[in-house]
Amino acid sequence: MNIIRDIKELKIGKVLENPYLKDYTTYKVGGIAICMVYPDDENGLITLLKYLKENNIKHKILGNGSNVIFNNSGYDGVIIKLDNFNDLKIINNKIIVGAGYLLSKLSLRVSRLGLTGMEFAAGIPGSIGGAIYMNAGAYKSDMGYIVESVKVLTPDYKIKTLYNKDLDFHYRSSFLQKNNDYICLEATITLKKGNTEEIMELINERKKRRLETQPLEYPSAGSVFRNPEGDFAGRLIEEIGYKGKSIGGAKVSEKHANFIINNGNATGEDIKKLINEIKEKVKEKYNIELKVEQEFVE
Repeated sequence: MNIIRDIKELKIGKVLENPYLKDYTTYKVGGIAICMVYPDDENGLITLLKYLKENNIKHKILGNGSNVIFNNSGYDGVIIKLDNFNDLKIINNKIIVGAGYLLSKLSLRVSRLGLTGMEFAAGIPGSIGGAIYMNAGAYKSDMGYIVESVKVLTPDYKIKTLYNKDLDFHYRSSFLQKNNDYICLEATITLKKGNTEEIMELINERKKRRLETQPLEYPSAGSVFRNPEGDFAGRLIEEIGYKGKSIGGAKVSEKHANFIINNGNATGEDIKKLINEIKEKVKEKYNIELKVEQEFVE
């Protein structure tokens, strides 16, 4: 079976052969995948998924690659990118946006229009689909507060609307994360009218603070661990003496201990090893089970 040839013959969108996944992740790690497909539309996506299922081919939907760790040994499957699902409609305070649209880009766009509610997302580098999947958040807010509904593709290839109450949003968790055979295609977000000047001032102030406190000059995927209730993962990592600790090219940031950075030629395996070691040491010393926010892709 020639997977690449077969997919090209489906004529559903752009197909990249043997892409290096490090070029598509914010950690800048990951080996080669069989191919990367950019479906043109919903019908193309359905055609592709049916072909992959019928032929038992492993696949993964990849957003902006800001929360995933691929191994350097590569991914023996097909990567699906929904970058073409990027339509945007703004009707008063309601936003209808495709899953492939960038979250930070949308946050700045609506904030400049004087709509409030997405300020928390200005520094989050994910896609809309990935942000809903992870229930991305910051500054005591997250997607669960602003998403009214999501258009999804169900496992039996039906297009259906799930409403906020169906999406089971919790801290860094959602219905989609627990049912990853449902695919986010589009979201409806509801915001409130606000003062543009105040909104932009808040965003710029937070940006300045992030630059001072986070290692944004290095490839990373943001916070590695969820904060345990009533505590901070960064504090626990410092307490076990892991600030600045390296394994291969992966290093615990000296600026913020809950960030692991690619300090040059890190592999996905290095990052995973460092994460697991931290989990083990924190469990040993404090009997706290740190939960990883990032996703290991095998």
